[in-house]
Amino acid sequence: MPSDALSADKLAVELLARSDHGRIATSVRALPFLAFARHIVEDGRVLLRLPRSCGYDRACVGTVVAYGSDNLGFARPGESLWTVQVVGACTAYEPTAAETERFGPAPRLVDGEPYEPVYLRVEPQFGTVHSMDGGLERHFEHTL
Repeated sequence: MPSDALSADKLAVELLARSDHGRIATSVRALPFLAFARHIVEDGRVLLRLPRSCGYDRACVGTVVAYGSDNLGFARPGESLWTVQVVGACTAYEPTAAETERFGPAPRLVDGEPYEPVYLRVEPQFGTVHSMDGGLERHFEHTL
């Protein structure tokens, strides 16, 4: 694998660590499926917290998923806009107490139902990064 591809994979995971929420994508009976999640990055893995009541975990565990995030809603003036995606195998996960704390407070309700979390882990196999105006590439030149 070329070194620029390896760097893009690493950069995608580093950028995910800069945001709190994203979207997980998979398919259910050959139809696309997209769901929101809270995430943290730990040792290059993406750990997700989702609402159990929605059943997203049943669609994702044991499959290859895509997980993405962006800074479209929180970029500061002059900061380059970016969007990232990682693709990898998804498994059920039991976070440590420290990881659970890093997720922060959970919502009280989701779709009017009490929130009960379920945790997943995505092992990134590859990632993509897209940015506007070249600002991201200049900022991360030492990484690329």
